[in-house]
Amino acid sequence: MFDRLQKPFLTVETGEAYQPIRLTYELHQSDKVVEALEKIQCIEKTTSANTWNWYWKAESEDLRFESIDAFRKNPDNPVRLGTITLRIGKLFINLPSFKRACIAVPFIHRMISPSIMKVHAADFINKVFALDERLPHGFTELFKDDELDRILNQRIIDYDKVKECCEEASSPEEAFRILSEYTKAEAKKRLPYAERYVFDLTQAQEDSPDVFFLAFYIYLRGRELVAIKRWFGQTGYTLADAADETIEQVFGDMGLDILE
Repeated sequence: MFDRLQKPFLTVETGEAYQPIRLTYELHQSDKVVEALEKIQCIEKTTSANTWNWYWKAESEDLRFESIDAFRKNPDNPVRLGTITLRIGKLFINLPSFKRACIAVPFIHRMISPSIMKVHAADFINKVFALDERLPHGFTELFKDDELDRILNQRIIDYDKVKECCEEASSPEEAFRILSEYTKAEAKKRLPYAERYVFDLTQAQEDSPDVFFLAFYIYLRGRELVAIKRWFGQTGYTLADAADETIEQVFGDMGLDILE
């Protein structure tokens, strides 16, 4: 354990922890997807079929990475933020960090209409990596759809059972106790190696999506904090601790009192 405490984890160029994450988009107008991508200057076609690189330049020039202490951009060699692939009737964006995913979702939402394609899910890794650790070879090795769906479906089943118990509770106090116990138990669970987050972007949220994007950020930020805190030896640090810390940071920066 002492060796690990002295050992930094792997980070990406923009300063945040290396944690692979894959965004999946459903295509509603497949014939217009390539046309839309080709209009975006910071997205460039590669020599591989149906593959593009997303760079930190042009339309994405002003995207911010607070994790950077000091970084000088080189206009002649912009940072590649992620890769985009069209495959099996879907569009995938592969990214090396949670922060980039949280930036990518609203950015793509602004650049490409949800009538053409809409974000569906995010598959991600609940750990950080040592500098000399063997990294997974490609996103196909990382994410197994059957296992990710099993974990997600079990979470939904567990939540539905708790919801039913709350609805059948004899009093509001009893319902709150049931929900509180469930929340505490979930927060203490060991996070799976890989996990799936499913988006539920309604028409109303498409028109005003800020809260939708904030919820995604809080969800991922909590898991990022758990991975980092536990890497540095805080084995008792839970999702509940991460949620408190993230919400305080987010709403504190906004100058809001969420208890009002």
